[in-house]
Amino acid sequence: MAKLLIIDDERAIRSTLREILEYENYEVEDIDNGIDGLEMIKKGNYDLVLCDIKMNKMDGMEVLEQAQLLKPDLPFIMISGHGTVETAIEASKKGAFDFISKPPDLNRLLITVRNGLDRGTLVTETKVLKRKVSKTREILGESESISKIKETIERVAPTEARVLITGANGSGKELVARWLHEKSNRSESPLIEVNCAAIPSELIESELFGHEKGSFTSAVKQRIGKFELANGGTLFLDEIGDMSLSAQAKVLRALQEHKITRVGGEKEIDVNVRVLAATNKDLLKEIENGNFRMDLYHRLNVINIHVPHLTERTDDIPVIAQNFLERICGDYGMPVKKINEGGMSALQALPWTGNVRELHNMIERLIILSDKVITENDVRAFANPGGGTNIGAASSAQIASSGGSSLASTFDSFNNFQDYKDHAEREFIKFKLEKNNWNVSKTADEIDIQRSHLYSKIEKFGLKRAE
Repeated sequence: MAKLLIIDDERAIRSTLREILEYENYEVEDIDNGIDGLEMIKKGNYDLVLCDIKMNKMDGMEVLEQAQLLKPDLPFIMISGHGTVETAIEASKKGAFDFISKPPDLNRLLITVRNGLDRGTLVTETKVLKRKVSKTREILGESESISKIKETIERVAPTEARVLITGANGSGKELVARWLHEKSNRSESPLIEVNCAAIPSELIESELFGHEKGSFTSAVKQRIGKFELANGGTLFLDEIGDMSLSAQAKVLRALQEHKITRVGGEKEIDVNVRVLAATNKDLLKEIENGNFRMDLYHRLNVINIHVPHLTERTDDIPVIAQNFLERICGDYGMPVKKINEGGMSALQALPWTGNVRELHNMIERLIILSDKVITENDVRAFANPGGGTNIGAASSAQIASSGGSSLASTFDSFNNFQDYKDHAEREFIKFKLEKNNWNVSKTADEIDIQRSHLYSKIEKFGLKRAE
């Protein structure tokens, strides 16, 4: 039910309007002056306001101007017993949706109110859709590492230099690539993204370079590749470390000569593309293992931007969490929830194996399942919805039962932080695989990584299903 506010110093007008609108099933409140009306607008959640122009204490135009500062999307219908064309034009310039004269015609009043409500709904929906469609969000955080990334983007984006973005899954590599494009001289041209890990090796060349009709069995028509689609703009090759060696050779040629040839074709096609690449792998190790071309690595790695793991910048978690709270609550059309100090500390203590992506999912889960204020208990309760042991709770239990000696000896068994991270990652993946009866697809979906990445992790850690 739509909620309306009437601001008018004439009791008879207020009563008449209220009776008409309540009969039409609107929820209506009224007030006799503009000052109190503004307070009600500030505190209430109204869908539309009907406001008189000539009033004591505060003029209706003043109310309109100040209300526009408070809630710019709130539709205002101005009412006046001295209606003129000039007054209507002035009201429209100041942001009023419409203008009606006293005494209001019943049909015109109802149509205007309905149209005003429809317009307010459309504005809200448009904002939500724009947020969903626009993937270029702010890079959140003020830590030293994030500040350095922002500074590097500002310096590098206007150039034509190729950039290799490294970092763990979910850390925000795609966001860095988008900002490099947004701030570049190619921002008016397309940004084309290719997830190299999500495309089978036998199809990656067709995806990147296109193919001619009849070049292979399923090539029933000509296809334009991503390089051609990105011509004049930017091509973002995500998870470049998963690209096949044959495709790497063609990408190298395209970077060297700025020419491509479609699969099954002979004609060389000129392309003007800036290439950005990202990977969660150590490409130098991949080169040693014969999985990645060194010459391509040096072509791509003109500028390197490393996106740190969320656990390496825990001071940024409050800022990121608050942004997610506001955005997700806005998308759900609910009041913004709060996280108390204990809840925020609990968030900062979590291992965040999924990085910022996992934090987003966690905040959404907390918004849905918690009360108005999210507490430490909420974070602990919902940190591991899969039902496994909460890492923080397990550590506390170990410390309590052994005086900390058991945990200390466990930590002493690792030479450096990377060894400990690998151990924790191995145990986490092993637990999830066993929980899902070694269903790799289901496990990959649950922990939010590509299936090919999960296979790589299984091979890396030598995980095998128990007989």
